[in-house]
Parts: sequence; C-alpha cells; structure tokens
Amino acid sequence: MPHRIAVSIINYRTAALTLQCVRSVLDVAGGLDVHVVVVDNCSGDGSAEEIAAWIDARPGQTPVELVRSDSNTGFSGGHNQGIAACEADWYLVLNSDALLRPGFFTEILKVAESHPDAGLIVPRLEGEDEVIQPNCFRFPGPVSELLRSASTGFVSRLFRGAQVSLGPEPEETAIEWASFACILLRREMIAQTGPMDEGYFLYFEDAEYCLRARRAGWPIARAPLARAVHFRGGSGPVKAMAAAKKRLPAYFYSSRSRFLYQAHGHAGLILANVMWHLGRVIAHARRLTGRPAPGVAEAEARDIWINARDPLGPRNAPGEQA
Repeated sequence: MPHRIAVSIINYRTAALTLQCVRSVLDVAGGLDVHVVVVDNCSGDGSAEEIAAWIDARPGQTPVELVRSDSNTGFSGGHNQGIAACEADWYLVLNSDALLRPGFFTEILKVAESHPDAGLIVPRLEGEDEVIQPNCFRFPGPVSELLRSASTGFVSRLFRGAQVSLGPEPEETAIEWASFACILLRREMIAQTGPMDEGYFLYFEDAEYCLRARRAGWPIARAPLARAVHFRGGSGPVKAMAAAKKRLPAYFYSSRSRFLYQAHGHAGLILANVMWHLGRVIAHARRLTGRPAPGVAEAEARDIWINARDPLGPRNAPGEQA
C-alpha cells in the first residue's frame, strides 16, 4: 500500500537545517501516514552520517529514510531520488531550509482533495516574521527579461502583465508556476508528467516542471491556510550573491537558457537576451535625468549567453566537465 504522503528533502552539507526541517514535518504529521525521505546529495562533510545517526536513534517512530546519492545530482536529481524511494498518494517537495507550521498537512490535503484536477498544490510561504514570501509566478520570457534588466518604473507599468512575480496574494487562475521550496505533487500527475528534468542543476527546474505539467493538463491550486516558513538562502548562496550584485554561477545561466528555450523556443531565448540588453539601454538612459542606472549581477551581460547556442547543453554544475 502506498503511503498517504511522502516528503522529499535534500541535504547538502546542511545537517542541522535538514534535521530541523525533518522535526517540523514530524511535529505536524499527527496521525497521518507520512514517510520522510532525506536524500544526501553526496555532501562528503559528515552530515549524512549525522543524519543517519539521528534516524537510528529513533526506532519505531514515524519513518524517516536516508538515501545516499553517489554524486551531487542537483535539485531535480535529488528530488527524483526522493520521490522514487517510496510509493505515496502525494509527494511533498520541501527545502531543507524550510519548516512546516501546525495544521499544514490538514489544510493542504483539504485543498488537494477539493481540486481533483490540480496536479500541484502550493501553500503559503512566509518568513520567520510571518511576512508572506511570493511563491507564485508567471513564466519568464522576452518581455520579463526587458523588465528585469531595465528595472525602471515606466517600463514596469507599461508591461505590468509580464511581471514574473504575482505578489503575495495571487489569483489562482493567473499562476503559471510555483516555487518548489515547498509544494505538494499528485501521484497521477507525476506518473503522466514524468520525473523532474535533470538537465537542470539548480534554478528554473520548478518552472519547467510546472510548464510540463500545465501542458499535460494539470493546473496549480493554492492552499493559503497551509503555512510553511522558508529561511531564504539557507540551502544555497545564489540569492545572496544576486542581492550583492556578485557574479552568479554558470549553472544559473545554463538553467536560464534551458528554460527559455523549452518555454519559448530557440528564437524566444535569443529574443529574451536581446530584450535584456535593450533593458540595460533603458536603465542607463536614466542618467540623463540625473538618476543612476540600477545594477545587475557582475558579468551578466556576457553570462546570459551561456549555452545560447546549445540550450540543452552542459549544466555547468560544480565539478562537472563542460
């Protein structure tokens, strides 16, 4: 018999965060048949052993299973292993830098069962301060790349309908993709849509999976009363690097190229890059009015072209040959 819910959590050198996350799942599981799978993505720092020792010290309690990957397979590869580890009616994909609030499973299952056509159920994501973190979006494309690089008020107002973020309280019908920091996936949807695309190392894999699910006829439903806390950046450095305008890893741009190609075709990817450069022209034109041009990540003008010729090419993941 399949479990009611399987929870997939990836650990990569974050044993303390991962165990904190697991404990929060167990604390709110109640009497539900919940099976937790922790996938260690070849951490090599002793964190897998720490998690294994914690699991061994609690025999006979809610099942927690450790899967040891023989390589760092990234977000998609790690969760594919977690999902494949056991059968369940529902799969909760959960970041190690997240916690579940009381009542989470009750509320998200209530929405899931009342929306039999929905393949993905997205909860409310919030910070420790209970401020909502937007986690529902439109797909990025050429116009949104113009908005992102221009970062200029009149352009943003002109193309408001292309803004990627839908804000803290989105209309359900407007949601095109949702963050996989915390999301519930229906077993039947996974069976039809297939596993996550392991051509992504990190970033954009959630957008691609939602794109594929939507193309297969599976929309997204919201469960705003199911609440999860997300400690942004706890499991990866890219958001902090972007905020500091530092150069982002090559795998980020490889993922960007892959998604834009899969969503909009090769011409759409090239157009998105051209629109990004047009946005920078607009941004620098602000200097004519005495205002500075908004900054972007270091070397981004060059890095957005990574894999532009071969969008399904190398992931450029750490330690992998290009």
